[in-house]
Amino acid sequence: MSINDSVIFGMMQQKMDWLSQRQRVLAQNIANADTPGFRARDLEPLSFTDAMARRNMQVALAVSDPQHIALPESNDRFREKESDTVYETSINKNGVILEEQMIKINHTADDFNLATSLYRKYISLHHAALGRGGQG
Repeated sequence: MSINDSVIFGMMQQKMDWLSQRQRVLAQNIANADTPGFRARDLEPLSFTDAMARRNMQVALAVSDPQHIALPESNDRFREKESDTVYETSINKNGVILEEQMIKINHTADDFNLATSLYRKYISLHHAALGRGGQG
């Protein structure tokens, strides 16, 4: 069994993928802050049940020749939605509040740092269990 087959690693990878895609969506919100009629978007929250279902339902592309290259997984695996509540809109009906988007970006970055730290700790524990003393 490879370390990449671990359920914990798979779920951490999904969380980090979700956080990366959320950063992209929030950056698009900020980029469109002056676009008339644009409404802020966000990702649907990642739930533990959905993460387990995705982990168990992965389908790999079959290749018939060793020189074929498998398609990379799409980075847009999580569903976007319009923000539920709009607290204010501009004259041109734009619903992006820059302060709110910056708070969300900071929370996302903090969550990504936490996931990265957990990943490092888990690797260290894995190496210690293999007798490598936690060395990478």
